[in-house]
Amino acid sequence: MASGGGSGFGLSDLSRIAYGRGSYVYDESGKAYLDGSGGPAVFCLGHAHPEVNAAITRQLESIAYAYRYLFSSAALEQLTEMILRLCGAGFRDVIYTADGSESVESALKVGLQFYAARGQMKKRHFIARQRSWHGNTLGALSMSGFAARRHAFEGSLLDVTFVSAANAYRPPAGCAPEALAAHLAQELEQAIVAAGPERVAGFIFEPVVGAAGGVVPAPQGYAAAVQAVCRRHDVLLIADEVMCGAGRTGTWRALEHDGVVPDLMCVAKGLAGGYIPLGATVVGEAVAATILDQDGAYMTGHTFSGHTAACAAGLAVQRIIERDGLLARVRTTGAAFKASLRESLARFTEVGDVRGRGFFVGVELVADPRTRAPFPVGRGLSYDIGQRAFNDGLICYPCSGNVDGSAGDTIILAPPYNATDGELEEIIVKLTRAVEAALKAGPRA
Repeated sequence: MASGGGSGFGLSDLSRIAYGRGSYVYDESGKAYLDGSGGPAVFCLGHAHPEVNAAITRQLESIAYAYRYLFSSAALEQLTEMILRLCGAGFRDVIYTADGSESVESALKVGLQFYAARGQMKKRHFIARQRSWHGNTLGALSMSGFAARRHAFEGSLLDVTFVSAANAYRPPAGCAPEALAAHLAQELEQAIVAAGPERVAGFIFEPVVGAAGGVVPAPQGYAAAVQAVCRRHDVLLIADEVMCGAGRTGTWRALEHDGVVPDLMCVAKGLAGGYIPLGATVVGEAVAATILDQDGAYMTGHTFSGHTAACAAGLAVQRIIERDGLLARVRTTGAAFKASLRESLARFTEVGDVRGRGFFVGVELVADPRTRAPFPVGRGLSYDIGQRAFNDGLICYPCSGNVDGSAGDTIILAPPYNATDGELEEIIVKLTRAVEAALKAGPRA
């Protein structure tokens, strides 16, 4: 079962996987599990897609991997061309990584290199948001407002300024919904001024928060408002689209929905759909031009950057998504999926919010729907629901701590883009059954 921040299930408790086909995976006993969350929102084409497997096999038969700093490859160059086209105007380069944490780490380093190339060595400080998650490396973890995942490493993390989460369901006290974007933009500006604009290098945020918030889309107008603040103070806007990007919300860039082009963007999970680990940092035109004119190259990279077979996998995944019109399906079917899920869960007053975009949907559970007070931490409600769903053959993604770092229960659903209507209905039926059973069971003994 997927977990978010400590599910209470040790690795020794896990079932042993045997194989996957389409939207289902099967353990060694033969039990089938519908992958309703795509693992942690990774498997955008499901499992064992024959065309992706064939593309990987063809690449392996010629060469698995050529060191990026000695050779380019057709797979890398074609994937780069495709990513830049899918991103639209405003981007120039793609720096490949193996996962989302490395993508964020590279974005931070590129941002610092950008200001170094301009001779602004005081710009070393970053601003991030509470209830955010950016990755497991120390740099990415430093940017993450996720108390449970940070605790063991406090004292060794970078000094980062945190501003409020952008959550329309849980706005700051006294802030009306229609004023939320302006309120949060003003808070960001105040944080930049307090830290000193000459010191602040970048503001990093998830356009749709994943594990830390339980799928929280940016409020209307928020992205444009914070971009304007960053422009005024010469601060880079860094979009972490590791979980919400690569088509998950129905547009290839999640921020496309908001009409905003960031200076740096991180993608990973849906890029190669889990077939081979692959991530990327996409660099905006102005940042790229400054660095390349001054330094000639980006000062970031890893041994397996631009792994040839991984790029072949990513290229195959993205070609299938484009050819089969799956982003349009995610947009239209995603809205219907969310509406049907909301309708199915409507009888439970404990279901406080059903939100999201495309095939990225979150369910938040509350003890009191009027005050939106969360369930006690010890109840472990989201993980109880997740385990019951898993036992019933549904994989979902339970998360906790979205309210104050400890309390708060959410469930994430992120089905494959090519999931059938019948599979989407099965997700709704089984999750509803798990929610009902967990609520009836009451507090744990």
